[in-house]
Amino acid sequence: MDPLSGGSKLWFVADGWLPRKSKTAESGYEGHEAIMILNCQDRPAQVLMDVYFEDREPIEGIKLAVPARRIKCFRMDHPGEIGGVEISRLEQYALRFRSDVEVIVQYGRMDVTQDNLAYIGMMGHAG
Repeated sequence: MDPLSGGSKLWFVADGWLPRKSKTAESGYEGHEAIMILNCQDRPAQVLMDVYFEDREPIEGIKLAVPARRIKCFRMDHPGEIGGVEISRLEQYALRFRSDVEVIVQYGRMDVTQDNLAYIGMMGHAG
């Protein structure tokens, strides 16, 4: 591994909560959450995503791919981007990512449920 590429093979995001989708009249923004995975390696990253819930068993082994030396965004409200898995809005969940190469995982939420909007961006926790 190139020591300048950084990252980890294991990441966690503990605060998933998909907000309402409704758009605000002025902004046109849509409520959503997204996971951004940065792969600085010279080979593609094969990533497994696990979704944990408060009241039921997790969904494990969702396959995600990130090309070499690229960033890829996965919208949590777009099942086609996350292996066909549907995350319910206003439901608490958490994520674990396991990658075959070191990557960087960041999480973002656009919450449009209030007039002034809110965007939360945070780094995942490296394992």
